[in-house]
Amino acid sequence: MEKRVTFNERLLPYLLVAPQIVITVVFFFWPSGQMLWQSVLLEDAFGGNSKFVWFDNFISLLQEPAYYESVRVTVVFSFLVATIGLALSLLLAVMADRVIRGASLYKTILVWPYAVAPAVAGVLWGFLFNPSVGTVSWMLKAVGIEFNFVSNGTQALILIVIAAVWNQVSYNFLFFLAGLQSIPRSLIEAAAIDGAGPARRFWDIAFPLLSPTGFFLLVVNIIYAFFGTFGVVASLTQGGPGQATNILVYKVWNDGFRGQDLGGSSAQSVILMVVVILLTVVQFRFIERRVHY
Repeated sequence: MEKRVTFNERLLPYLLVAPQIVITVVFFFWPSGQMLWQSVLLEDAFGGNSKFVWFDNFISLLQEPAYYESVRVTVVFSFLVATIGLALSLLLAVMADRVIRGASLYKTILVWPYAVAPAVAGVLWGFLFNPSVGTVSWMLKAVGIEFNFVSNGTQALILIVIAAVWNQVSYNFLFFLAGLQSIPRSLIEAAAIDGAGPARRFWDIAFPLLSPTGFFLLVVNIIYAFFGTFGVVASLTQGGPGQATNILVYKVWNDGFRGQDLGGSSAQSVILMVVVILLTVVQFRFIERRVHY
């Protein structure tokens, strides 16, 4: 006989979900509504006067060359962070899954970077690659490589990619490791008995079974690259040198809080939110077809 869970109190289910609903409304829907409203307003720097200008903020933004440069930097940065982060995390998870001695210590060390805030991660990597006193910069200079992210835009972009990947790699590692450990050992052992080597067992068995985990992490990492890396850029390069690391999320903050262009900053936020939503929809619409559950 099938047993079903029932609630005698009709109010109880609503009370259980009420905290999450309140958090979603206060920290997502309310700020998003304010952002949409401000994007069609022209306000002075002190917020005393505002004028309804329809889509003038969007038109002005799309005519700005610096905005397209920021879009280009963001696309390159997000692609590098997502691909390098996922590939490196998968490699570390495979290695950790095969470790027998000291496995707990190895896994603990790999998890530690996730406890570091993005802003702190940016400061740490900034010290390591500091052109004057940085340890890594000194070692690179010893082998003939001049690394100065303060004046070299390409090197600055490379550095924020390294910092962002390092900060996110532990999150990816945990999910990949959990996915590997959930694969039945009988499948791996059967393939080994049939003569398949470690590489063949991984690509033919483990990798396809990890596709749901990989798809989830792909979505998470793209969102992280668009939004979660603000602290890295703000503490490490402040969008410079020039516009070399001025990614969209930092440009939104810089134009809104430093430039006091609240309408233009809100318009950028709307476009950024729409782009991320469209990217997520495309991933679920097309990439998910290749996922094996």
